[in-house]
Amino acid sequence: MYNNIAKSYNELHGEEQIKKLDIIKKNIKIISPLLDVGCGTGISTNYFNVESVGVDNSKEMLKYGSGNLIYGNAEKLPFEDKTFNTVISVTSFHNFKNMEKALLEIKRVSKNNSIAITFLKKSRKLNYFRKLLKKHFNFKEIDCYNDILFLIL
Repeated sequence: MYNNIAKSYNELHGEEQIKKLDIIKKNIKIISPLLDVGCGTGISTNYFNVESVGVDNSKEMLKYGSGNLIYGNAEKLPFEDKTFNTVISVTSFHNFKNMEKALLEIKRVSKNNSIAITFLKKSRKLNYFRKLLKKHFNFKEIDCYNDILFLIL
């Protein structure tokens, strides 16, 4: 699906993504280096003005982005353990094939569990995602437009 809308993604969803990023910025301290998992065109990767890298498995989305964006998979992140001070994932987790594996990968590459994940409210996978989070993390939830922001503590 995202390959089909890649060219118009920023126009379609950019404004809402920025609003979500504003909420993230108000609730966690963003410390470089930052990893953006499921970065798409890199809106969130580039938003915080810190050293950052975005990873996505849609080559088309990456093609229409800018910044330090690489092709990769959330379930097998191409980084060493404890590489990133901050990890974010904005409205992408509901698309991952194996959400638990992706969560464990984020945990692996995070230095200090400074993690913010927004998850689509209307997704049928939301309750399952909450169960996975409870299994692996302490977290709090914040309303975030069409998403719920999960802050890993």
